[in-house]
Amino acid sequence: MLTNDTLAQWDRENFFHPSTHLAQHARGDTPTRVIKGGDGVYIVDREDRKMLDAFAGLYCVNVGYGRTEIAEAIAKQAHELAYYHSYVGHGTEASITLSKMILDRAPGNMSKVYFGQSGSDANETNIKLVWYYNNIRGLPQKKKIISRWRGYHGSGLMTGSLTGLELFHNKFDLPLSQVIHTEAPYYLRGASAGMSEEEFSADCASKLEDMILAEGPDTVAAFIGEPVLGTGGIVPPPAGYWAAIQAVLKKYDILLIADEVVTGFGRLGTMFGTTHYDIVADIITIAKGLTSAYAPLSGSIVSDKIWKVLEQGTDENGPIGHGWTYSAHPIGAAAGVANLKLIDEMGLVGNSGTTGAYLLEQLTAAFAEHPNVAQVRGEGLMCAVEFAQTKAPLDFFDPAQKVGYAISNAMASRDVIARAMPQGDIIGFAPPLCITPDEVDQVVLVAKEAVTEVLG
Repeated sequence: MLTNDTLAQWDRENFFHPSTHLAQHARGDTPTRVIKGGDGVYIVDREDRKMLDAFAGLYCVNVGYGRTEIAEAIAKQAHELAYYHSYVGHGTEASITLSKMILDRAPGNMSKVYFGQSGSDANETNIKLVWYYNNIRGLPQKKKIISRWRGYHGSGLMTGSLTGLELFHNKFDLPLSQVIHTEAPYYLRGASAGMSEEEFSADCASKLEDMILAEGPDTVAAFIGEPVLGTGGIVPPPAGYWAAIQAVLKKYDILLIADEVVTGFGRLGTMFGTTHYDIVADIITIAKGLTSAYAPLSGSIVSDKIWKVLEQGTDENGPIGHGWTYSAHPIGAAAGVANLKLIDEMGLVGNSGTTGAYLLEQLTAAFAEHPNVAQVRGEGLMCAVEFAQTKAPLDFFDPAQKVGYAISNAMASRDVIARAMPQGDIIGFAPPLCITPDEVDQVVLVAKEAVTEVLG
């Protein structure tokens, strides 16, 4: 068997890691972590170190690790038919079944599912569909996309532009000109002194309307947003936010893309974040929870309103000129079918709501009064603790101190994985939806020990 030392050398010499300090890793300044197994909420590395993964990989292993039902479905599909394309009307039993299962769970105005491989390519698909939609409607100037600062929508050219985090723009010549950014719905950081959540939401909507008017409503095609900001800090929307935003979009005939890559399939304690917040979307982006990351698969769920225009477009212009070789890949689709069955059988949507509430309650009890905790927040199994040098007045730490990273590293040294979120000293929690109250207690205990180590 190869030793970890050999793998670490091969890793440094051959493997280009995403979202990594490349020079430090190549020099060996940061460790190679070789993960070999997992079970439930735990992962195990090649030194047999067992760690509780309180971030579900990248908020994606919703059913937990080691679910043989999904592994067996993947193997069965691979033995029967490892691949066939989905162009010109071809399908497989798995892809057709999964389409129906998704629409059975989706909001009632949704019509069809287009499958890709990742959330990034799904949002690339969405933008192309929006542009096609407006061209067919005879509105060729209506092409700009409004995203939000701190939103995360992918790492491609358009999707990296939609992402409102500077790390994904710096030195990549992004964002592209078709993308503009509006206010993040981040009450802690964005509200003026004395402003209520409802007033802040109204202010966000007013600034959105001002932007639309400045750009010209006839040039703005769509608005994209996560029901809960994810990578931007795990920030639930302030009271009244989505109602206020949707009123502005409706007024100016602007489509709404709900990016549910993180929130879809139970993360908030409801099947979809759109239903959780009464969002009526024109397109919904799905990925992570669709297969619990057991196989790559994403989707764009399009509404009846969009689908009718797409049909019209192909009647007028012939087959739609968009497709990926691996669209509706049968192995990914088989994983999705088995995964959605497990979510139902294990009652994971309900557990996300109840155990998520318990996680937030315990984090609040542990940290709300800490002098360096600016906010404890969350919805379902998405929670965060944000740290600051002082909270009255609110004064954040110098980013160079890397307080968030120090806390997440101190947690990892105690065998619990939480995520240091970018652009702030924020520790994020998004465990598998199967986590138990006892496992939550372990996460919170370790978090307390880590914070004491770093901040006292």
